[in-house]
Amino acid sequence: MEQTAVASAAIAGSVAHDLSVWGLFLQADIVVKLVMILLVLASFWCWAIIFEKLIRMRRLAVQAEEFEEAFWSGGSLEDLYDRIDNRPKEPMSSVFIAAMREWRRSASRGLSETSQKASLAQRIERVMHVTMGREIEGLERHMAFLATVGSTAPFIGLFGTVWGIMNSFQAIAQSKDTSLAVVAPGIAEALFATALGLVAAIPAVVAYNKISTDLGRYAARLEAFGSEFSAILSRQFEETD
Repeated sequence: MEQTAVASAAIAGSVAHDLSVWGLFLQADIVVKLVMILLVLASFWCWAIIFEKLIRMRRLAVQAEEFEEAFWSGGSLEDLYDRIDNRPKEPMSSVFIAAMREWRRSASRGLSETSQKASLAQRIERVMHVTMGREIEGLERHMAFLATVGSTAPFIGLFGTVWGIMNSFQAIAQSKDTSLAVVAPGIAEALFATALGLVAAIPAVVAYNKISTDLGRYAARLEAFGSEFSAILSRQFEETD
């Protein structure tokens, strides 16, 4: 009886020690370990994307303010183009450079007919639209990963949970003992996998919604600038008639 009590105490101490985070990982089945590693790596990558996007969006807002201040300052657009040509810092200046480059290329050939001016206006609008699309696509890079992690991480964690519970039932069947010492490790592993899935998914979903909203506002700001710049160029076409 004394030996049995000592053995039970040893098992209880082992289980208590194994219920630590590191212990849960070490004693987990290989499948559950892979699930945990996958979720941890996904979480780290999500945080890297989140910080990069937040810092970049804040920097873009400051750079857009600086460019718009220079654009609407009343100075010559030609001088502004010469100043930032081949060195655009952000999408708005890239749109401006693309439009001005098309303007200069066509103006150097002469625009004597109204049809030529109309054709140039259409080309400039197309160039700005393509540039805006390319720039927004660059800003949206890795956003799909956040969406994927946000939607799939809980299910991946749930898979680890199911697998851990299956291991617990197998342990019960093999030992024919339903005590907590037998089922606790497997259940703890299962719950830990679920927790990791939520740890990866919740920040990814919140960040995706926040960054998507910021990107939508910036895209609308870019579209508004393109429309205003197109209107300015149209007025210049009319003045040269």
